Amino acid sequence: MNFIFFSPHFPQNSTEFCFYLKENGANVLGIGDVEFESLNNRLKYSLTEYYRVSNMEDYVQVLKAVGYFTYKYGKIDRFESLNEYWLELEAHIRTDFNIYGTKMDFIYNLKHKSKMKAFFDKSGVQTVRYLQCLDKESALEFIEKVGFPVVVKPDLGSGASMTYKIVNGLEFDNFYHNKQVDISFIIEEYVDGVILTYDGLVDKYGNIAFETGHLFEQSIMEVVNSNDHLYYICLPEIDERVRDAGRRILKAFDVREKFFHIELFERRSDKNIIALEVNMRPPGAWMTDAINFTHEINIYNEWASMVTYNKVVGPVSGKYFTGYASRKNHKSYKHSHEEILNTYSDIIVNFNHIDEVFSRAMGDLAYQFRTKTYKEVKEIIEYIHEEL
Repeated sequence: MNFIFFSPHFPQNSTEFCFYLKENGANVLGIGDVEFESLNNRLKYSLTEYYRVSNMEDYVQVLKAVGYFTYKYGKIDRFESLNEYWLELEAHIRTDFNIYGTKMDFIYNLKHKSKMKAFFDKSGVQTVRYLQCLDKESALEFIEKVGFPVVVKPDLGSGASMTYKIVNGLEFDNFYHNKQVDISFIIEEYVDGVILTYDGLVDKYGNIAFETGHLFEQSIMEVVNSNDHLYYICLPEIDERVRDAGRRILKAFDVREKFFHIELFERRSDKNIIALEVNMRPPGAWMTDAINFTHEINIYNEWASMVTYNKVVGPVSGKYFTGYASRKNHKSYKHSHEEILNTYSDIIVNFNHIDEVFSRAMGDLAYQFRTKTYKEVKEIIEYIHEEL
């Protein structure tokens, strides 16, 4: 298998995907914008060849790189970055070179939040009521119907960038007056609830090859807008309602040979499960590692094995609750870094600084830890986040 991995140097865990592709027999070819000498040794080992472009946004340069690899190694079997930012470029390359995977005729269904809604409707899973923000009058009519608060967000985008909770008419007027005219926004009803994710692998026949889930008790939107610290928990068991909704959504989208990360609300008032959005990529923020710690597997290898042989170990039961708790540099915390490590030395499985591009949402410094119970994992989160 000739596998082109686009941006193998970033984010950091791309190295692991490349490494296990090689270990599973794939011929891994890299395209990136940094010098080969700057790549870590594990990544250098994993790549058969690396092609540097000066600008990864320049489609002509990427096209030439893929053409070069095709000329030298033959038909390209896969082109992936596993990064949401490059979804459209990937689809464009796959279309131009007839490479297996999602192409230009479908990619916007996975990128535009408004287009996702039709697939949620097809799945029969309740979704968040919304309106594409075409003009102020229709937006006000929508708000009259659903009531304040509402959420406004870019139709095209990831994370919680430029996503706001609006609680009254004055805030809406301010948003509408100052919003960027070149960005299409949608307005959604506000859902008071926690986020439960459905994450895993779907094979090339549409079968669920692996599944797990995470719990976010904070609003990512509010974390970003208030520059707060974040936590989440990888759960050892999946709520049956989440499994049912997630599987129906995947069937509606009919994607194959993919990681998936589906975000669902559990509304506090009635405990209903409500579809929020889909991401056909690995979950971010160390969540792939959280999966490994929770289930005691190697999800990087399982993905590579699925791609190369359509084989995944499983089903695999979860054994631990794996928590993630970040800190922000602008906050003053009661317990020092050294105290955290000394207190939970046998429980913390990872800690590190976060790349600046992700730090607004994911924190400046983060800890990962696993326990046998939800109570224990919440106690550690509270200890890490306790402020002076």
